[in-house]
Amino acid sequence: MLLGAALPLIDFFIVNVALPTIGHDLAASESVLELVVAGYGVSYAVLLVLGGRLGDMFGRRRLFIGGMAAFGLTSLACGLAPDAWTLVLARVAQGAAAALMLPQVLATIQASTSGSRRARAMSLYGATAGLSMIAGQILGGVLVSADIAGSGWRSVFLVNVPIVLAGLLLAARAVPETRSQRPEPVDGPGTVLLAVSLLTLLVPLTEGRAAGWPLWTWVALAVFPFAVFAFYRVERGAERKGRTPLVPPSLFALESLRRGLVMIVPFSIGFSGFMFVIAVALQQGVRLGPVASGLALTPMAVVFFLTSLAGPRLVARYGTRVVTAGGLIQAVGITLIVLAAWRSWPQLGFVELLPGAAVAGMGQAMQLPVLFRIILSEVPAARAGVGSGVMITTQQSALALGVATLGTLFVSLVPGMGMRDALMVTLLVQLAGVALTTTLSLRLPRTIG
Repeated sequence: MLLGAALPLIDFFIVNVALPTIGHDLAASESVLELVVAGYGVSYAVLLVLGGRLGDMFGRRRLFIGGMAAFGLTSLACGLAPDAWTLVLARVAQGAAAALMLPQVLATIQASTSGSRRARAMSLYGATAGLSMIAGQILGGVLVSADIAGSGWRSVFLVNVPIVLAGLLLAARAVPETRSQRPEPVDGPGTVLLAVSLLTLLVPLTEGRAAGWPLWTWVALAVFPFAVFAFYRVERGAERKGRTPLVPPSLFALESLRRGLVMIVPFSIGFSGFMFVIAVALQQGVRLGPVASGLALTPMAVVFFLTSLAGPRLVARYGTRVVTAGGLIQAVGITLIVLAAWRSWPQLGFVELLPGAAVAGMGQAMQLPVLFRIILSEVPAARAGVGSGVMITTQQSALALGVATLGTLFVSLVPGMGMRDALMVTLLVQLAGVALTTTLSLRLPRTIG
């Protein structure tokens, strides 16, 4: 199950360091390269809640295995793509496959575990999710530089195929079948309106800068609040009539879910924005190769994983104040990275980033896995799929927004300020986001059910 959780997140970040090579080999423009990233992220985010709902209806094991098989096939299509637009279409399909697979992981954990076993499983899921986002960038750099059998950038997609085959064998033997006791039909109007809401927000923000902010981007953003309002009205009306909407508004009456979701947005925006900006700064500003720029984040990955494993014991002793402490520690780590950039530029590499990356990784690990547990702690097993889908959709949308907002800020500052100062300003903006999450954490329930 954790392998199925890792693959979609690794593939969101693995292309960051491969984009220059893809652009050169396929003669792709910057806007098309943006679509290689955004096409995956948007289709993934748009279909996650539906994927969770389908798992509730037809069986989570069945959807997990089917989604993983589709992920392997679409990864193969990405790796064999003859041109840029074929790659974009394959990435959109890959995102859709991920949206079928990933919600079943959390839903299965919710439906088949309880007590200390659930706490341990959720901690491992959080560790896997955070580590995957960092490891994806590291793995991408290693694979592109290794140029296995002359495959170049294609290996970042083809590597999924043998992993998926192993995952399918393991899933067929070990994953239990669970589903909702009273499955409801798919909410057609709600599904369409949720898709419109996410598309009118994510597509213009992820494509706007590369496309030069044409009129359609502003029209889409103007439509977004109306689409969200319509979605809310339709879902509330459906629930009042006794039907089960795609996203039941009553789900947000759960205090732990509501407050956890509010926190995961700024956290994920900062996380993905940092990963994108540091990759560009190290490769284009410091002139490190893909491997060196990826390995510079190794301390963050190692410390994140080790700290995540200690999460259940920390939460058992200190409750959700672990999240507050994690925010403060992450702030110290980002400050150390800012100071390293200020003192060492352009000799910024593994050694210079090590203290800040390690401390930031510890702080992140004290927040993300715990937030996952908090959000789903009160969700009933019958709604495990839709609850997981809502949480992952929120996280995935925020990850896409992080690249769109902090990435756009960084790129726009570089011509006037230079790479070093643009990096420092962007990290200080992220630091403001960390301050926000730390403040919000004070309103979390003190204990996790």
